[in-house]
Order: sequence, then C-alpha cells, then structure tokens
Amino acid sequence: MTDTLIDRRDLAFQLYEVLDTETLTERERFSEHSRDTFDAVVETADRIARDKFATHNSAADKDEPKFVDGAVEMLPAVKEAFDAYAEAGFIAGRYDYDLGGMQLPESVMAACNGFFTAANPGTAGYPFLTTAAANLIRVFGNEQQQQTYLPHMLSGRFTGTMALTEPHAGSSLADIRTSATPTDDGDYLIKGAKIYISGGEQSLTENIVHMVLAKIKGAPAGVKGISLFIVPKFVVDEDGNATERNGVNLAGLIHKLGYRGTTSTALSFGDDAPCHGYLVGEPHQGLKYMFQMMNEARVGVGFGAAVIGYRGYMHSLEYAKDRLQGRKPSEKNPEAPQVPIIEHADVRRMLLAQKAYSEGGLALCLYGARLMDDQHTHPDEQKRQEAGKLLDLLTPVIKAWPSEYGPKANDLAIQVYGGAGYTREYPVEQCWRDNRLNPIHEGTNGIQALDLLGRKIWQDQSHGLQLLMQEMQLDLEAATSDRCQQWALSLSETLQQAVKVTQSLGKSLMSENPDRVLANASCYLHLFGHIIVSWMWLRQANAAEKALATVSNDNERNFYQGKIQAAQYFFHWELPTVAQDLVLLKNQDDTCLAMKTEWF
Repeated sequence: MTDTLIDRRDLAFQLYEVLDTETLTERERFSEHSRDTFDAVVETADRIARDKFATHNSAADKDEPKFVDGAVEMLPAVKEAFDAYAEAGFIAGRYDYDLGGMQLPESVMAACNGFFTAANPGTAGYPFLTTAAANLIRVFGNEQQQQTYLPHMLSGRFTGTMALTEPHAGSSLADIRTSATPTDDGDYLIKGAKIYISGGEQSLTENIVHMVLAKIKGAPAGVKGISLFIVPKFVVDEDGNATERNGVNLAGLIHKLGYRGTTSTALSFGDDAPCHGYLVGEPHQGLKYMFQMMNEARVGVGFGAAVIGYRGYMHSLEYAKDRLQGRKPSEKNPEAPQVPIIEHADVRRMLLAQKAYSEGGLALCLYGARLMDDQHTHPDEQKRQEAGKLLDLLTPVIKAWPSEYGPKANDLAIQVYGGAGYTREYPVEQCWRDNRLNPIHEGTNGIQALDLLGRKIWQDQSHGLQLLMQEMQLDLEAATSDRCQQWALSLSETLQQAVKVTQSLGKSLMSENPDRVLANASCYLHLFGHIIVSWMWLRQANAAEKALATVSNDNERNFYQGKIQAAQYFFHWELPTVAQDLVLLKNQDDTCLAMKTEWF
C-alpha cells in the first residue's frame, strides 16, 4: 500500500512552475525565506503526516470518539499527532514571528496542510479549525482578547471551533435563536443550542474556544441582528489558566458516515450553569466577521476534498500497476500471461479522470491560496484589491468544484479496485466516506451556487468577473504549442458563450422574479467551475510544454507528458459537458421550479 499522500513532484510543479511561488521571497514579509525553507517545511509536513497522522487514520475511523460520563474518549494517537503538528509550528505557521509564527505564505501553508488532510482528515480537523478561529480573534478581537487567547491557541494549548448551526435553522443563519444577554460586568450570558459543531468537545487540549453566533436581546431581525462571541469551555485568567468551568456543555456526539475522527457535537449553552460570552467587535456585525472564518473554511473544504481525492488516486494507481487480471482484447491466446489492469483502456480512463479531478482541484486551491498571498502582501495596493476581488468571486468554486469531483475521484478509485474497493480491508472506501461530507458542510454546494449566481458575479458591477477574464486571457495568449492553442480556442469559445448567458441571466434577475433564474444556479456553478478548472489545466499544460522543450531526463519527460495527457482528457471529456448547462441556462428551463410538491 502506497504511503504517497501527494506526489511531491506534482506539488513542486504546481508551486514553482505554475504559480512561481519562489518570487514571494522578494516581498518583505517573506524575505527571510527561500525555496529551500519552503521545501524544508513541506518535507517536514509530509514526514509528520506519514509518521503521526496516516498511522492511525483507519483506527480512528473504526474506533471513533465516544461520549462517556459527560466527556469524550478518543484514541491517544490523535493527541500525539495534534501535539506533533503544534510543536512543529504549523498552527502558527502563517502568523507573525512576534506571535510565534513562521510568516509562511498561504501557498506554502496550504501545500503543507494538504499532507495532513490526505493522511488523516479526522485528526487534521482540530488544528485547522484552531488556526482559523485564532485568525478571527487576531483580526476582529480587542487587545485583551488577543492577549488572552491567541498565544495559547497558536501554541496548541487551546483549540478553536466555529459554532453557527442550530437544529431548527440549519444553513439559514437568519433564523438562529441563541441569545446573548448583557451583564453588569461587561460580558454576556449566552443561552441556546448548536449542532454539528466540529471539534466542539475533545480530550486533546486544556481549553476550547468557541466562536459563537448569537443575537443580543432586542437586536434587528434576520442576519442584521447577529453578533459574534468568544465562549471558552473554561473561563481563564490573563495567563490562560482556568478559573471556572463555563456553562457550555456537550449534549451529545453525532455519528457520521466519514470524518469520524473529528468529533461532531451538539452543544448546549447556559442550560446547567451561566455561560459567559465575550463580544467580538461591534454588536450586530457578527456575520460579517464570521464570514472571514467561513470563507477560510470553504477554501479549506475545497482543498481537503481535492487532496482526499488525490489520496484515493494514489492508492488506485498503485493497485492498478500491481493487480494482474485478464488480457488485452488483441491477445487471443488464453494461456498468455495476465497483464496489470492498468493496461486496460477503461482502467486508464478511470485513472485519467482521477488525475484530472485531483490535480485540477489541487491547482485550483493552490491558485486560491496564492490569491490570499497577493491580497495580503503584494507591494501594489491595486493588485492587493484585485486579488481580494478575484478570491471573493472564486471562493464558491474553490469550495464546491473539488468537493463535487473529489468524491467522484474516490468513487472511481473504488471502481479501479473492483470488489476489493468495496471492502474495509482496503483504504479507498474510507476516502470516499470521508470526502462525501465536503459537498455538504461550510455551506452546501447548492448554497455556493446561489451565492455565485445570485451575488458574487454581480458585485462591484462585475469587476471581479472582468478581472478573471483578464487573467484568463494572459494564459490563453501564452498557449503557443499546437495542442495548447487548440485547447485555448475551445476554452475561449466556451467562455464567450458563458458570458452571453451570464449577461442574459443578469437582465432577467433585474427585471423578473429571481426564483426562475436562480432555480438552475447549480447548472451555472457547474459551467463556471468547469471553465475555471479548464483554465487551471491550460496553465499546467502551458508550463509542461515549456519544460518539455528543454528536459532530457526520461522520468521528467514522462511527468510532463502525463500533465499534457490529463489536460487533453479534461478538454476532450469534461469541458464539452457544459453544453447542457448552457442550454438549460439560456432557456431558463423551469423543469425543477415548476414541479409541485403534490406531484412527487
């Protein structure tokens, strides 16, 4: 069984040949780094992921956390892995040196975190939530809150969560009922219930810092009345030492299809004892603040889906090379030696699809991470703003496209294994189960579709879309080989059709009932996502063609030829599927909208 989590050669290609990550060292924030330091931290991540995370992935899936006498019991190996991650500095990896961080680019941190998720999605969830919650406090918390919580979260002494969902409201945050009542001491008493809170209770750290959405008494209705609160499991002093147990309690554990190593919890606030919460920022601005963590989580979900798909691909590729079965159709001798199943064209089809989905998804997510780097550190203020607009536009795609096609890659991995793939003795069925959550959490893919077509496309007079087309045009013009020119033409033609459909939908949104236009938002997300990932494959093909002109090593030549063949697969087999989306969107098909409840 392979121990390859992500192909390091592919990762280097993505980081340095496509994204030119090394040039980030020219920026002041990363000036103490070099490609050598980037490679060293990637090597460390790969090693810890294989040695500490991958080793208990299956065990944590089979022996998931248990709710015993009001506390959570979990495998000791989970804490060992969490502590190794924290001690290596990864929780604080992207943070300032002054905060104990390494000031690593988001691009490099994303690459590093990919190894941990590929190795063990369940255990990886705890530190990832923690660094995102810490970032929320860093940006919006006051000085006292930062001093009280940040050092301990970034060191791994505390973990963090995001507590949004409530049983009756689901994704409809406007309908949350958790309340916050001000006290004379300047804090608030929190009362309510949250559900599906990942990492909401565990036995890893001294404290858990919940980032909780609630409504202050008398707040405006809907999302305009939501505030954000820090609600620690234990109230702490200025040194982070517990002073008393806060009134947030574990009501129960939820048992999931996959991602079993991350506790999914139901939490109660203020039922058995007063639950103290501390307002972050201004009242009624909580959802705006929380969107920072939500968007980080959405990008993280997409990246996780891509690398879990990638992990399954690595397993099925090795299996297909080793598994002997059957003979080629042209071989008429029944006594001829059997061939590895990778020699069969249909198995190659399934492997090519996995390669196209997982490496395309990885490219998309790393591009998003690079946009974060440009948004925060580009020396040109205009470029920083443009990167932020591009990232905002692409976030629904970065979340949704890999989380749709990562599980499809895992499904194909199971198929490559045949009967063995369906058994728990082999690893790919767990990959699929773990990945199946990703189209659902952090806003279902249907919500991402509504966000894209209903809001993101039109923001700032569609400036983000204009910037995207400008960026795509650079790579379309850079396609100079015969093959890449052909694919660039295909992408350009599809893009032009998509622009016309978008303009038509925009007019209808302004003049008609938006229900009809948005009824097929998922078609638009598929159209938009496939165009973006086609662009990612064109970028990779351009880089591969450039490298092939000078490379002489056979292994390197095979690597680049593989990239070009996967790009061909995507352009020949995947991009044409958007034709149906274009027709449905152009006609504003009402098949789903017109269906009546009584007809089911």
